[in-house]
Amino acid sequence: MSGVTIRTAVADDAAAVADIYNEGIEDRLATFETRSRSPEEVAGWLDARLPFLVAERHGEVVGWARVSPYSDRCVYEGVGEHGVYVARSARGAGVGRALLEALCEEAAGRGYYKLTSRVFTDNGPSRAVHLAAGFEEVGVQRRHGRLDGRWKDCVLVERLLGEALT
Repeated sequence: MSGVTIRTAVADDAAAVADIYNEGIEDRLATFETRSRSPEEVAGWLDARLPFLVAERHGEVVGWARVSPYSDRCVYEGVGEHGVYVARSARGAGVGRALLEALCEEAAGRGYYKLTSRVFTDNGPSRAVHLAAGFEEVGVQRRHGRLDGRWKDCVLVERLLGEALT
């Protein structure tokens, strides 16, 4: 993964993050979302003050990963839902794994004890990168939602962090 650096996302990254997310929406392999997002909408994600990282290659953002709240119940305060997206042009080069590993480190440093997400069962590359980054598949949510009128199953992935590891 030469030439790639991971850093905290900033407001100027909103357009690149939106472009990458929109590729994920178009590909129909990573999200139930079907409507493209604008840089202005994505900028709101950056205001949340939650872990949000980007991968940069030769000065260009080629991927991102972020944590969003899992629940508003206080018992789950240390659990974060995460997402990771890599530009088509950078897939298969280790960017996703580097982002996930860095996101876990950042989240643990902020007191999170678990990151979790749902991955479509037919998204082999995302499942593989999560496993390579230390996540475990802990269950399947059958017919979790419809995408373009078709039912999709999701694999639950999670990785324990910090004090939850002991």
